[in-house]
Amino acid sequence: MKKLLASLALGLSLLTGAAAVLAQAPAASETAAPAAAAPAASATPAAVAAPVAAIAAAAPAPVPNKGDTAWMMVSTLLVILMTIPGLALFYGGLVRSKNMLSVLMQVMVTFSMIVVLWFIYGYSLAFTEGNAFFGGFDRLFMKGVWDNVAGTFANGATFSKGVVIPEIVFAAFQATFAAITCTLIVGAFAERIKFAAVLMFMVLWFTFSYAPMAHMVWFWMGPDAYTAKEVADAMSAKAGYIWQSGALDFAGGTVVHINAAMAGLVGAYMVGKRIGYGKEAMAPHSLTLTMVGAALLWVGWFGFNAGSALEANGFAALAFINTFGATAAAVLAWCVGEALMRGKASMLGAASGAVAGLVAITPAAGNVGIGGGLVIGLAAGFACLWGVNGLKKLLGADDSLDVFGVHGIGGILGALLTGVFNSPSLGGPGYVADWVTATMVTAADYSIVAQVWIQLKAVLITIVWSGVVSFIAYKVVDLTIGLRVSEEDEREGLDITSHGETAYSR
Repeated sequence: MKKLLASLALGLSLLTGAAAVLAQAPAASETAAPAAAAPAASATPAAVAAPVAAIAAAAPAPVPNKGDTAWMMVSTLLVILMTIPGLALFYGGLVRSKNMLSVLMQVMVTFSMIVVLWFIYGYSLAFTEGNAFFGGFDRLFMKGVWDNVAGTFANGATFSKGVVIPEIVFAAFQATFAAITCTLIVGAFAERIKFAAVLMFMVLWFTFSYAPMAHMVWFWMGPDAYTAKEVADAMSAKAGYIWQSGALDFAGGTVVHINAAMAGLVGAYMVGKRIGYGKEAMAPHSLTLTMVGAALLWVGWFGFNAGSALEANGFAALAFINTFGATAAAVLAWCVGEALMRGKASMLGAASGAVAGLVAITPAAGNVGIGGGLVIGLAAGFACLWGVNGLKKLLGADDSLDVFGVHGIGGILGALLTGVFNSPSLGGPGYVADWVTATMVTAADYSIVAQVWIQLKAVLITIVWSGVVSFIAYKVVDLTIGLRVSEEDEREGLDITSHGETAYSR
């Protein structure tokens, strides 16, 4: 416990120093009315918006719709379900029984810690005005979410002019995204890492990779800031770097999946392979629990994707049905691929296929038509099957639970195909070409090649950013408290050696 407390103290001290550096970045008040507004040429109405829509002073203050608010609160609960117990059981069933509780602990405690950090400073770094890469500190400790002057809660923007939700609801919803992203990484170095090392790494990575990626991809000034063409460019210039480029990411292909996958892959290399890897049997100890976890992930993912519309509207419904269809298609594709490769389809394959489909449809959920969603799901099933077999061998890393093979490959595939099937000529909704008039791009003006290139640049930025931050964070942890447990502890199992308890009575 002393070692754990010491590591946490060190992590917090590093964050204090980081905060001093970040504080030098320019930051404007989140509630300040803008002097200008501009059309975002390639912005999508189906990405997570920052709650910073500036309402014209003369206009009456909008009132949150109770239906939208209720839907967002339900979506938040569904994402919590995805992680605890969904992801925890999915991962827990995949490891050996002697490490079951260690995985459950890493998921649950990481989730809890990130939620706390999110409300202290993470939300502010991600969703307030600063620069193109980091937000400011206007919402540090969630200050300002209660308007003392008006005597009411601050509102957050959606993707429709004059439509808002309570900012605290948006903040809670986004807290679950930050937390599940960090817990996804756990699967890459499962069964051999120190518990304290997990927590210290997560603090560093969350601060310097997740928060800035969320800001770069999802932060903008909201639709109500775009009041006239004369002021549109100034508003667009305040958005995150990747948002400004016009990249489409409905619910986190880059921010969540590729971001976490790179952190996992780097961790698999730096922590090293499990003792006996490739020589000893390391089969999952409970595919029953893995199937239950996958099913909970699928159910919870409806909140993850459909909730990212921020309203109970048609885009939420489109994201909902695509999450349904693409996932089912990926299950079938993975099973067919396994049958062709090995002569049999497995339960592990079906569960993995479901997750692959969920991952791939995430950036595309509200950005593509139903046919496009089915194609993305089918492609993800086959691509991720290769990712956990052929690619894994090529990389030579002991990515214990195939974080990169599923979340990395699925996220990259989904991000790129979003640029294809977003096209109105292929049944997609397109994107908002002019936020002043809320005009959608026409099929004639949509360039698939140009949009895929924009998507590819967003993917590459995410890979490089997360890879560099992850390497530095792992190295800091290794040089301070060490990454890996002893050989003796690893052989005995982390349940007993790290937590003093077992998942099952002997």
